[in-house]
Amino acid sequence: MTCAEIMGLLKSKSNAKMRDIYVKHGGGENHFGVVLSELRDLAKQIKTNHELGLELWATGNQDARLLGSLIMKPKALSLDELRRMMSEIDFTKLADWFGKNVILKTKHADTLRDEWRDSDHMCSARLGWWLCSRSIEGGNLDHDELLALIEAQMADAPPAKQEAMNWCLVEIGVKDEPRRNRALEIGERLGVYRDYPVAKGCISPFAPTWINWALSQP
Repeated sequence: MTCAEIMGLLKSKSNAKMRDIYVKHGGGENHFGVVLSELRDLAKQIKTNHELGLELWATGNQDARLLGSLIMKPKALSLDELRRMMSEIDFTKLADWFGKNVILKTKHADTLRDEWRDSDHMCSARLGWWLCSRSIEGGNLDHDELLALIEAQMADAPPAKQEAMNWCLVEIGVKDEPRRNRALEIGERLGVYRDYPVAKGCISPFAPTWINWALSQP
């Protein structure tokens, strides 16, 4: 399939409810609202196609970029290309997919993690902290430094960054036993997500609750 054919197919899969969700999470208006599982199924049909992935990215359409992140070759992207692509992202779901499907599969993940963590660009900061959370076990990070930053910044951080900092706090609390009590204390004192509404059967994102639940699992 060509890029134009795929764009037509994506448009045909437009979903009003997903469009509303995309808008709510910073997706703007340039998207069709394709259900994510349908994007994954389409990527399986297309298989890896780096040039097509770049063409889809260049459209600026959020659905096309999500799909592009699944079919491009991460190792074919230079450090500067990754930086440029990240600078174009203003949608949290795309930032998350770009991190999982592209950045983590390159040799530049640690460099970009440290570079983006303190970025003023909301999605870059979110991805930087998400990459930190992925590096807690067996990584090369200073957990005391991370806890100090979380303690000082998380309560007042923008929502997208705050969520990723909270993930990191939970990962430290679960995987770094010597610092577990400190992580629990920070989470309790800051109170971020303490009163977050949670559907029946789901786990609260409040760090102390989440940490203790994770530790109770077999």
